[in-house]
Amino acid sequence: LPMAFRDVNARRHIGLQQLSSLALAGRTLLGPMKSCKFIVDESTNQSTLICSALRLIESLDLTSAAGQLLNETIQAQNKEFKTGMSTLLFLVGAWSNAVLECLQQNVPVSAIVSVMSEGLNSCCERVQCLQISIHDVNKELCSSSVRPNAFKSITCQIGRDCLLNPQIFLYFQKETSAPEQVIPMNSCSHQEEDCNFNKCLVSSLGGFGSIASLVKPAGDKSTSVISGSGVIASSCNKQKLTHSRYFSTLAKSHFSSQQDNFQGYLSGQPCECYGLGHLAMTLSHGNETSMKLLQSIVAYQQERAECSGSSQIKIAEIVTCCLLGLPESYSCVSPGFVTLVSPEQAAVIKHFEDKPLRILLMDGDLTEQYRHLGFNRTCNVRIVLERPSLQEGRAGDLWLNSMLDILINFEVNLVLVKGKVCENLMERCIANTILVIGSVTQDVLCAFGEVTSAQPVTYLTQLNTSCVGSGAHAELWKACDGRAMDLGELVPVRIKVRGIPLLTAVLTTAVASKMQLIEDQFWTLVYRLHHALNDEKVFLGGGAVELLCLSHIQMLADQPLQPANKSAVKDFHNLWLAAPVTEYKSVVLQALASGWKQYLSVVMCNTARAASELEACTSVDHHLKKAADCGSPSAYILKEFRRGDLLGGGFGPFADHREGLKVYDNVTAKTEAWRRALDLVLLVLQTDAEIITGPKRNQLLNSHVSSEFMFL
Repeated sequence: LPMAFRDVNARRHIGLQQLSSLALAGRTLLGPMKSCKFIVDESTNQSTLICSALRLIESLDLTSAAGQLLNETIQAQNKEFKTGMSTLLFLVGAWSNAVLECLQQNVPVSAIVSVMSEGLNSCCERVQCLQISIHDVNKELCSSSVRPNAFKSITCQIGRDCLLNPQIFLYFQKETSAPEQVIPMNSCSHQEEDCNFNKCLVSSLGGFGSIASLVKPAGDKSTSVISGSGVIASSCNKQKLTHSRYFSTLAKSHFSSQQDNFQGYLSGQPCECYGLGHLAMTLSHGNETSMKLLQSIVAYQQERAECSGSSQIKIAEIVTCCLLGLPESYSCVSPGFVTLVSPEQAAVIKHFEDKPLRILLMDGDLTEQYRHLGFNRTCNVRIVLERPSLQEGRAGDLWLNSMLDILINFEVNLVLVKGKVCENLMERCIANTILVIGSVTQDVLCAFGEVTSAQPVTYLTQLNTSCVGSGAHAELWKACDGRAMDLGELVPVRIKVRGIPLLTAVLTTAVASKMQLIEDQFWTLVYRLHHALNDEKVFLGGGAVELLCLSHIQMLADQPLQPANKSAVKDFHNLWLAAPVTEYKSVVLQALASGWKQYLSVVMCNTARAASELEACTSVDHHLKKAADCGSPSAYILKEFRRGDLLGGGFGPFADHREGLKVYDNVTAKTEAWRRALDLVLLVLQTDAEIITGPKRNQLLNSHVSSEFMFL
């Protein structure tokens, strides 16, 4: 090789070594069964439990340029997908090591860049055959062996409907000869506070004795319990409810469609809405707590969509509230906005509990110094005061008095602020029985604005009568056992409005270091389902996609390389450079494949599918050989996936415990994680080469060989 190539490979590629070292720290975070890590803050000696690459990178001291690039890459993946960061981090380390091995074998930088890039593009095209549409997944899940548990799910669903839509009580209201009795709209208020959907269902079905009366015995040919005419019917009593102020032509069709769906649940017929909850289960990868919360959210949102075929999860209508000091079993989904306030603010809520509140929304900070984005202060002006401290104090008191007067004059009881709140103003508001809550997200403000007719304002001086909304209620949040929780320093409260679509996932734990972990896991699952619905397809999980990539790359590595432009080769003065092209191609492709092989091996070890990486590699090689002998690797992988025998039963914990339920992965998030990982490695590789040889010299060397590596 020319001396320049030997110079590149003889010098140390510090950037690639740094990437490899940083990625090694996240090795145990790969796969569904993660080994969590404790991150200790040296300044406070407080520890936090993490299981995501994002939190790991945020906690590391990234002073090097390569570390900063790695951080930006993971942050970009998190910002767009909220999933796939651990895969990205691991492949960065694996491919960094693979590139270093190529450099040790004197493979030119241009060969590494072009062959790896083309190889990854070829893999992304090849694995498209392992994609399955959401519709097919739902149909398979609804007809699989997990269907016997459907009644348990619909029990919770009907109970939740009773809480959130009292009109549905009409389904279960027994008709008598007496005049019709319409259940008041607030008849479920106490059950709603309990957050116990089964209890609500039993109480609402009291006329039928038990839930079992809803289900027909095997062989019973009597009329279905839920009839298509809009009322309950049985073999001996078929009276119909025909007059109600809740019934109109539109309402009847709506109720009928809902009953058809409910009957589909009970009779075992596939239902689009039901399959969505199971899809969340297959994407959860074993996170059962988050899965159950998301299934509750999906059931509620699908009911609000009236089962119209809309298969989208509305993330803007979901917020989280983290409660420290309660067992994890207390985690639940609560309608409305649940947040934490001080004991003084909680005392204000007790004062006007069960009373309608006038609500104000602030789109900014509620401080004297706050100025909206784009505001320009006057330049080149100095204000000189004789007594600065005295004048500043008087000015501050004047602002506080003015703001408080505005709130009192407009009879505002509740203020939701997007940003910070002045502490002095907060104290004065509490003294005047005005509840002010800061750090409220934009989605929450929009949700309250839609249902209360409140219009957000930037400054209190802009307030007028039309900006103030009405109909809000505030109360102390009650756990599943009906008790109001007082956690000491902070008190959970709930703010709700009739008809608001907002749902709060209340995440609880008694271990402070797990709080961030639980919240991250919940949002990861939410976004997995969100991206799956946007893509309208998912990948086969359990290592199927990576195994096909590995098989495909090895097949490419065994093919002889034909130069794309033979005439260009003749133009080179050093024609002997074309001789080792085939060798470069095979070496580089094998290096690319080693990343996926390490990925599969480590995940199998992390999930206890293999006792060691050697055993895992042996299992992977065994499947690769059988796939090659089959003649169609994709057909072999699909067959093994359906049987549940792929790589020891797959990586999902459901493979062993829930027969018929498979594990799936996101399509776009996974492929983008691959691309980002390889792009980062190749960027650092070329940057290192330029530092070692100089940009002009490295560019000359790259152009000298680049035409030799067009093989796809």
